[in-house]
Amino acid sequence: MLRSMMIALTLVAPIFVAVPAMAQQVGFGGLKADASAPVEVSADQLSVRQEDGHAVFSGNVVIGQGEMRLAADQVTVEYADAGQSRIKSLHAKGNVTLVSGEDAAEAAEASYNVEAGEVVLTGDVVMTQGQNVLTGDRMQVDLAAGTAKVDGRVRSVLQPGTN
Repeated sequence: MLRSMMIALTLVAPIFVAVPAMAQQVGFGGLKADASAPVEVSADQLSVRQEDGHAVFSGNVVIGQGEMRLAADQVTVEYADAGQSRIKSLHAKGNVTLVSGEDAAEAAEASYNVEAGEVVLTGDVVMTQGQNVLTGDRMQVDLAAGTAKVDGRVRSVLQPGTN
């Protein structure tokens, strides 16, 4: 009886797995993103603040860097120098979506440290990899390594036959 229950559990368990945890390390982006690639920004509006080296893009903002795409309602760009030739970081707010390869993540906000090649998404983070779904409060993506760490009441739903 115990053996047949174990066999049944082994067959049923891969169908639906919900794993609440404190943190989970996952792959992100299929291929590693190139943080040194040029950053292209498009938006409905642009407001530049010369005094503090910031630019605010708003309305249908889409940012591309290599294969990675970041979309949001508003993105503030911080430049590394006064000449505004090199981007130091980006802060996105509102309906944030990050797509890299086959993977996608949604959140309320995201900060992208271009120099470090790191994106941090916060606020009801939902990541999808094919049919698999992972949720949490915060996700830190290392673009050079192609990995992500999810924190804060992590929940995974894995489909059978997938990674």
